Amino acid sequence: MKDLAMTETMTREDVTAMILSAKKQTGMTWEQIADKIGMSPVWTHSAAMGMNAFPAEKAKLMVSAMGLPQEAESLLSESPTKIWTQSVPTDPCIYRFYEIVGVYGPTLKALIQEKFGDGIMSAIDFHMSVTREENPKGDRVKVEMSGKYLGYNSW
Repeated sequence: MKDLAMTETMTREDVTAMILSAKKQTGMTWEQIADKIGMSPVWTHSAAMGMNAFPAEKAKLMVSAMGLPQEAESLLSESPTKIWTQSVPTDPCIYRFYEIVGVYGPTLKALIQEKFGDGIMSAIDFHMSVTREENPKGDRVKVEMSGKYLGYNSW
């Protein structure tokens, strides 16, 4: 990997590439990295991929944990612009989540509104975990999501 700190201005995308490279070189899991910075693996990966901004103290810990250049700290703390580059994902695992929302999205909306009223589940005040459940028919992926309920305001 070229030394960006010496040759040009580093971008947020460069920092993501450095994190992925450091992860591969160290052999650490996302759970191990998350433990080092005191955050969940889901949030840590999302922020490392540029979808969330690291709080300043977590950015400092990430720079230290992954051996990143000091300049990366401020880039990790910047508020991201979230851009999806394709409308329908082609990666099979990501596509299945897209399919789940397409098939069950209206159901989830109806059930949320039935239980809480007219509103949404926050994706900001939000927690998610991914665990493995052993099952004799084949291990299962368990994804749990918990978001604050936000009712629509009417003025």
